[in-house]
Amino acid sequence: MNATPDSMHATEVPAAPPCQSKAFTNDYAFSKGGYPLPEYPFVAPPELAAPGIVRHAIVIVGAGITGLTMACALARQGIAAVLLDEDNSVGVKGASSRGICYTQKSLEIFHRLGIYDRIAAKGIQWSVGRTFAGHDEVYSFDLRQQSSFQLSAQPPFINIQQFYIEGYLVERIQELGGVDLRWCSRVTGFTQHDGFATLTVDTPAGSYRIEAEHVIDASGSHTPFHRWCKASVQTRRGDDRWCIADVRFRHLPPTERHTWIEAPFNDNRAVWQHLMADDVWRIDYQMEPDADPAKVSSESEVRKRLERQFGADVDCEIVWVGPYAYRSQCLDTLRIGSVFFMGDTAKVVSPFGARGGNTGVADADNLAWKLGAVLRGRAGAALLASYDEERLEAAQQNVQVTNRTARFLRPADGVERSFRAAVISLARQFPFARQLVNTGRMAVANPYNHSSVCEQSGGLSVQNVFFHWQDGSQGCVNDLLHWADGNLLLLVFGDQSLQARQRLAQLSHQAPVRCVQVLGPDARTQSRETVRDPQGHLQGACHVFGHAWALVRPDAYLAATGEAVDGALVQAIGHALAIA
Repeated sequence: MNATPDSMHATEVPAAPPCQSKAFTNDYAFSKGGYPLPEYPFVAPPELAAPGIVRHAIVIVGAGITGLTMACALARQGIAAVLLDEDNSVGVKGASSRGICYTQKSLEIFHRLGIYDRIAAKGIQWSVGRTFAGHDEVYSFDLRQQSSFQLSAQPPFINIQQFYIEGYLVERIQELGGVDLRWCSRVTGFTQHDGFATLTVDTPAGSYRIEAEHVIDASGSHTPFHRWCKASVQTRRGDDRWCIADVRFRHLPPTERHTWIEAPFNDNRAVWQHLMADDVWRIDYQMEPDADPAKVSSESEVRKRLERQFGADVDCEIVWVGPYAYRSQCLDTLRIGSVFFMGDTAKVVSPFGARGGNTGVADADNLAWKLGAVLRGRAGAALLASYDEERLEAAQQNVQVTNRTARFLRPADGVERSFRAAVISLARQFPFARQLVNTGRMAVANPYNHSSVCEQSGGLSVQNVFFHWQDGSQGCVNDLLHWADGNLLLLVFGDQSLQARQRLAQLSHQAPVRCVQVLGPDARTQSRETVRDPQGHLQGACHVFGHAWALVRPDAYLAATGEAVDGALVQAIGHALAIA
């Protein structure tokens, strides 16, 4: 089940001028310090010498974590694409740390893409969080004890600087081939047509135009595509201000995630403390609403805060620091004509609960398999409409959740402030009140409740749980998805009648679906493709019990579940691929 794709080889143009300077508008004003970032060479695209305009099936704009995940997911399917990025590096120069906390769902996706081992080796796994109000611990959790996290092959969370993941994605795309990574390529013009779009691209070697049947906008919250497509956006701007510091200590603090709702060393404002790769701690300090960004991000002010928190003798290196102003934003639709919006172009959320970059990864995972299925002729074109249905619902859910957290952390005077004070007071004594402490509900895979391609029994994520192959060796759900090779995966639990087995064999030959029988530890084998689920983890991950079936999509979401191998199953396959 492990294929070895051909690598893509590009011809570098040594005489190309350097990249144009880029004006970053990422809300990290006055950033100090930073990390050394890799730089990738500019390669003159063939369109510069082509006599006419070249049309591509897919053009991705933006090589952040979302765009690179999209490109990697397409490359893994063998789907050709062009990726344009106006910079020549990963991360953001001057603010290169950015997102650090990656959810189990994202890690499962990265496992399918082939970069999880690199992330796990570099990052910091964690599951324990402790929340304080003043000097009192008011709430704690261990995510490994929660059913939403405990069975996957991947841990609940890994903390790692975002640019590392982006770099691993670049490496993997280069290994897989098929995706043309074009650095120093700024999109400066766009025209929408019937069934395709034309983009104008500026490069150090000149400008050219390119056509795309599908445009993936992953260029960030300040994308010009909002204006070009006349997208309508719901925006909520808050007055909350934070100073974010990446710090390396000589004497290490506790490694658990620590959160203070009211930190005595920060004028009773909130503080977050996370360990990430390279023995660097991310510390987020909530500032006064009218704080001067230049002042709060100065080294002297940051050191004063660190001394108040860790003592006057604290010995540390400030790796990077920058202020941040949070806002929420969500488009009214994630598809306009040929353009699909994802990541921060689709929505912007406060970082509470790690719902920013992780939802961008999920956006890419959702659309990539659908585009692959449509372009390979395995699904109807209407399948692409479900991207907006599913991921807009997820975006709205995440905006709502993070806005609630923002209100808890900076309540308005009156009812909100009184409620928070009561919650904190009660949480010191009573377990029930601790559940009301809201410092960021940790992100989980969003359900799809309103999808036209999921049956009522579907729309839930399937964890990457373990099972046993017939030879007794261990496998996981991602192995089965890899074997299914972009087709739907049908898991049939328990013994099946001869008639049911014949129907399943027929389905495997007639539809883009791969069938696997899942048996208990001692049940007899009835099919050629069989795995064993001795502890019932695979069945539990599919949210079914007893004799049943689960139809799993390539993005590890349930399309449908049922009990009998009958017409309802056939209908569910048709719905899942928009061919009914």
